[in-house]
Amino acid sequence: MPHPFEQLSPEIVLDAVESQNFLCDGRLIALNSYENRVYQVGLEETDPVVAKFYRPNRWTDAQIAEEHEFSFLLAEAEIPVVAPLVLEHGESLSKYKEFRFSVYPRKGGRTPDIDDLDNLFILGRLLGRIHAVGAVNKFVHRPDIDVESFGRQSITYILENWIPAELRTSYDSLSSHVIETIEQIFTETRDIEYIRVHGDCHSGNILWRDDSPHFVDLDDARNAPAVQDIWMLLSGDRERQTAQLSEIIEGYEEFHSFNLAEVRLVEALRTLRLLNYNAWVASRWDDPAFPRAFPWFETPRYWEQHILDLREQFAALQEEPLQVGAT
Repeated sequence: MPHPFEQLSPEIVLDAVESQNFLCDGRLIALNSYENRVYQVGLEETDPVVAKFYRPNRWTDAQIAEEHEFSFLLAEAEIPVVAPLVLEHGESLSKYKEFRFSVYPRKGGRTPDIDDLDNLFILGRLLGRIHAVGAVNKFVHRPDIDVESFGRQSITYILENWIPAELRTSYDSLSSHVIETIEQIFTETRDIEYIRVHGDCHSGNILWRDDSPHFVDLDDARNAPAVQDIWMLLSGDRERQTAQLSEIIEGYEEFHSFNLAEVRLVEALRTLRLLNYNAWVASRWDDPAFPRAFPWFETPRYWEQHILDLREQFAALQEEPLQVGAT
């Protein structure tokens, strides 16, 4: 049976956009996205727009509406995010044939240099502003980033569907120890507050424009600890990550208080993302774009490396957390 996205032809994309009273000029550029389908669409006598077609059966309409509402709140607070446009029928989410879609203004920019500590300070300030808004209320319909959904459910899915037979015992034993350690870390971390966060705050979702950053793609926005939007900006050895984290939090606390106890969650959240990433790819394998993009995913060698990566993360979970301000 064909995947639904195989029916999303260029003609349907253009017709969907024109159904909202845009006059397309026929130019269509597919942008990098696996979870959804995203296109830059040329318009007559004005700037192009970006049309995003949502993966069927991933988010409900209510969950998408919460993402859009969060974007609008951030934009109203003059925080540089790319929010969807309100369309012809007065809402930001529309439907054409079997596809749900939204339309965004096109915003250019370059990938930020997150090795530059000054840039991390600026990003910290921006995250503090985002979280000041995000902490006012929680998502009602969108789920949390938690140990159960990102960890245990991911492990179960991989064990039941993907791990080569000869690696199953090793993966089962290791992943059990990993998840028990993560649960212990969450239990022992004091005063964790779940707030609305970007959820996927890596450099690819940040564009630097006019000497300042703006955030794009809130598709993975969920309730999570604030540090979820910070740890993905950290890289390098322990000394380097300590300096990076200190800069981010210094900027962050100009606009919102940060619970330093959450630093203990950095490696736990990093491990949960590693587990969830594999389950995500595996669960999308019926989409022809995924076997083309990840051909190595079915090879035993990949899963051997994944087990090695998990062992490294298990070791990292045992280490003391980073110390903010330490050198």
